[in-house]
Amino acid sequence: MHVLRPAVLGFALMTAMGMASAAPDVPKVDARGVTISESAYPGTIVLDVDATDLGQRVFKVRQTVPVRGGLQRFHYPAWLPGSHSPTGQIEKLAGLVITANGQRLEWMRDPLDVYTFNVQVPEGATELRMEYQFLSPTDSAQGRTVMTPNMLNLQWNAMVLYPAGHAAHAITYQASARYPQGWEAASALSVARREGDTVHYAPTNLEILVDSPVFAGRYHRTIDLAAAGTRPVRLNVFADRAKDLEAKPEHIDQHRALVTQARKLFGAEHYDHYDFLFAVTNQLGGIGLEHQRSSENSEDRDYFSGWDAKVGSSDLLGHEYTHSWDGKYRRPADLATLNYNVPMQGSLLWVYEGQTQYWGNVLTARSGIRPLDASRDALALVAATYADNRPGLEWRSLGDTTNDPVIARRKPKPYRGYQMSEDYYQGGQMLWLEADVRIRKLSGGKRSLDDFAKAFFGQHDGQWERPDIYTFEDVAATLEQVQPSGDWAQFLGDRVERRQGLTGGIEAAGWKLVYNDKPSAYYKAMMKGRGANFIYSLGMALDSAGRVSEVRWDSAAFNAGIGSGMQVLAVNDLQYSADELEEAVRATKEGKQPIRLLVKEMDVYRTLSIDYHGGLRYPALERIEGSTDYLTPILSAKK
Repeated sequence: MHVLRPAVLGFALMTAMGMASAAPDVPKVDARGVTISESAYPGTIVLDVDATDLGQRVFKVRQTVPVRGGLQRFHYPAWLPGSHSPTGQIEKLAGLVITANGQRLEWMRDPLDVYTFNVQVPEGATELRMEYQFLSPTDSAQGRTVMTPNMLNLQWNAMVLYPAGHAAHAITYQASARYPQGWEAASALSVARREGDTVHYAPTNLEILVDSPVFAGRYHRTIDLAAAGTRPVRLNVFADRAKDLEAKPEHIDQHRALVTQARKLFGAEHYDHYDFLFAVTNQLGGIGLEHQRSSENSEDRDYFSGWDAKVGSSDLLGHEYTHSWDGKYRRPADLATLNYNVPMQGSLLWVYEGQTQYWGNVLTARSGIRPLDASRDALALVAATYADNRPGLEWRSLGDTTNDPVIARRKPKPYRGYQMSEDYYQGGQMLWLEADVRIRKLSGGKRSLDDFAKAFFGQHDGQWERPDIYTFEDVAATLEQVQPSGDWAQFLGDRVERRQGLTGGIEAAGWKLVYNDKPSAYYKAMMKGRGANFIYSLGMALDSAGRVSEVRWDSAAFNAGIGSGMQVLAVNDLQYSADELEEAVRATKEGKQPIRLLVKEMDVYRTLSIDYHGGLRYPALERIEGSTDYLTPILSAKK
C-alpha cells in the first residue's frame, strides 16, 4: 500500500490539520518498497539501438550490463517525466533474451509490478547481455507513431531496462544508435563520434539520457536561434518533404526573439545548450514534451509555408521552452522521483504546467510569434472556457484535476466541461494572469509576475544537471517576497482548492469578455480543418464529419438530448454541413422556431429540437473604458 506523505495531501488539508510546512524528502523507495541507492552503480551499461527498420517500425535493442551473481531486478520505465503518470509502453517490449557467459538465463516478470523483471545471475558472471525489441505503433490505435518513411523519434526510456534499486542519476550509460542511411539526427546528447550511420553518444547518466531524446530524418535543417556570445539554442527542423523546411526570414526572427525574451524574463539559463526538436509533419505522431536541454515538438506540414503574420503560430515552442525553467530545473517535490518506477504525484501541476501555460503564451506574444491582437483573441477563448464552459467547477476543484494524468491517462471524455480534464493547464493560466495583475496593482506598477519568474526560476545561472525542488510554501513565500500582501497562500488556495472563480484577472487587467457574432481571424485559423464549434452558443462542437465531439453540460444542446458521439445528419430538414448549421444558429437571433436536428445514435435515428435563440457567439476581449490596461504591457516585448 502506498502511503501519501504530508506534502502531497494538498496544502488546504495540511493547513486545516496544522501540519508542518517543511520541505519533504524525495521518496527513497520504489513501488515495491525497495530502498533506492544514490551511490554510483558499478560499471557502465552499454546500450545499442538499431533504428533502421522503417517498414516494420521495429527498434532492435542490445544492452550489456555489469552485474554480480545472485538475484537481479530490472525495471522498464513506468512513470514518465512530463507525462506525470505510469504510461511507459511495456506492452511494446518483446523478444527479451538474457544471457551470461554465453548461457541463456530464464527471467520472470514480477506479477505485482509488471514493469519489473527478475533474473538469477550465476555466481562468477560479471555482465548480462540483453537483447529485445521495441515494437513501435504501426497504426494510430496502438499509440503515437514514432517511425515514418522520412523521420523517427527515439525516446531512450522506451529502449532501456535498468537496474532496480538505483537512482537514475547514479547509473552510467554509453549509448549508440544506428539510423537509416544518410539521415541526420539531433539530440541534446553530446556525440562522441559517428561511424557511418551509427552515432556513438558520450557516456552520461540514465536521468540525462532519458531526458535527451532524438529526432532523426531524411529532410533536416538546423537554425541557430541564439545571439552571438550566448549559450547555443538550435531549432532542429525535420520534415516530410524538403520543401516544408523553407521559412520566411521574419518568421525565423520571431523564433530568435522567443529565446531573447525568455532570457530577459528569467535572467538565467539552465542548460549548456538547448535543442528544439521540431517536426513539421502529417505522419509522425503529434507531440509536445519538455526536457531540460531540449523539447520534442511537432506541428502540421504547413507550419512554415502556411504562416500568416496577422494570425501567427501556436504557443507550442514557447510552452515547451519555458519548461526548461518551470518543471525541469525547478520541480515540484512530489514529481522529483529518484527513478522511473517510483509513483509521481502532481499536487503542484498548476505551477508546473499552469504557469508554463501562462508564460508560454506571454512569450509567444512578446516574441511576435503570435501578434498582440491574436494573443488577446487566444486569451478570450480561455476566459470563455472558465466563465461559461466549466460547470464541473461546481463539484470539482482545479487542484483535483492534477490527478487526471493518473485517473484518465489523457483518454477522451464524453462531457469534458462537466468532468473536467487536466484543467490545471488553462485554469492555471487564468490563475497566474490574476496573480500578475494583482502584483502590478499592489506595487503601483513597479513589480509584476516577471519578478517572480526571475526570483523563483532564474537563480543559479548555468545549473541544469539536477532539479531544484520546491513546495507550495516556497511558491507562496516567493510571491510574498516579490510583493508583500500577507495572504498569498489564501489567494492561491481559494482558486486551486476552494473553487473560487478563475476569470478575475481579465477584468482586473482592464478588459472584459464579450461575445461577437463573427469569429476572430485567430479563431478561424485555429478551427481550420477541425469541424464546427458552437460550444458558446448551442453548447456543442462537431468534427468534420458531423459527429458530436463535445456537449456543454446543461446547455441548450444538452437539454435537447444531444449527446457526445451522436452523428448529425440534417439541419432543419437539409443535409448537414457546418455552413448549414451556422446559418441556422445565426437565424435564431431573430427567429422563434427551434433548430431541428436529425441525429443518428448507433442504429437509431431521431429528430431533436434545440430551443436556442441567442444567435452566433464567439468570445472576444473588449477594453473597459476608464480602467488601466495591464494586459497590453504583459503581452508586449521586454526592452
